[in-house]
Amino acid sequence: MNTFGNLFCINIFGESHGAVVGVTIDGCPPGVLLNEEDMLPDLERRKAGAAGTTPRKEEDAPNIVSGVFNGTTTGAPITVLFENKNTKSADYEALRKTPRPGHADWVLDKKFKGYNDYRGGGHSSGRLTLALVAAGVVAKKILSGIKVTAILTEAGGSTNVDAAIAQAIEEQDSIGGIVTCNVLGLPVGIGEPFFDSVESVISHIIFAIPAIKGIEFGSGFAATHMKGSIHNDAIIDAEGTTKSNHAGGINGGITNGNELYFRVAVKPTSSTPREQQTWNTEEQAVTSFTVKGRHDLCIALRVPVVVEAATAIALADLMMRTK
Repeated sequence: MNTFGNLFCINIFGESHGAVVGVTIDGCPPGVLLNEEDMLPDLERRKAGAAGTTPRKEEDAPNIVSGVFNGTTTGAPITVLFENKNTKSADYEALRKTPRPGHADWVLDKKFKGYNDYRGGGHSSGRLTLALVAAGVVAKKILSGIKVTAILTEAGGSTNVDAAIAQAIEEQDSIGGIVTCNVLGLPVGIGEPFFDSVESVISHIIFAIPAIKGIEFGSGFAATHMKGSIHNDAIIDAEGTTKSNHAGGINGGITNGNELYFRVAVKPTSSTPREQQTWNTEEQAVTSFTVKGRHDLCIALRVPVVVEAATAIALADLMMRTK
């Protein structure tokens, strides 16, 4: 569904080429300083414009229409709207008969019996991550003293991100990437085993971000090559500080007071400029086609701030439950 959270809850709505996209945030405590300007730095980080991102540029100006009065939250639900102004819906007409391989076009058409808004991916578009970023700004304010940071550490299989992007532009084919996220300042004891462990809740919302295909905490899959005596993080003081951090700051689904650390795998953008083949629903045969429209060659460039927001939302909900 479109709602996430237990106490700090968000509900996202809208379509890529509809009138607006937005988010309603329920459960934010009253008295938190908040205005539209607070959201601009993170929204700017999400915008297109860099080499390898889509030519589609939106103003992405947030409009808080409820839940804030005289510059502070009221305790009522907060609704933030973003207008869609720069759309070229005609570019997507051909997708009705040639669904993009790797994209959700085909499954959305089947699931919603052809009634879905297919323009720009509709409700499944990466444009909906605007809602996550806006809610993430509010969540970060609740996480006072806790720092969430995500960066793109790899693109196209290379740690030289700029070179990988340049090559993708030259070859006119999309590439994926790896986003690394760390959280500093978390207290011991956040997390609700079994089903609402820290890993479970963060993973739940991270996989709501389009194009995410994997996540690993701490040493992740590399732990399968280690002995227990190496992977175990030795506790070296009364505060629970560990000599290493293979666990990624989590034991038994609960934060242990060390740095929370995880990595996210972002797949190549499905809408590559390269000619592809797909099932043509009109001709009832496999045909060649080329994706039209404006798309990112490396969507991973715009993912870090979304990962930060999603992580902050998950942690805000877990911390409110703990308190």
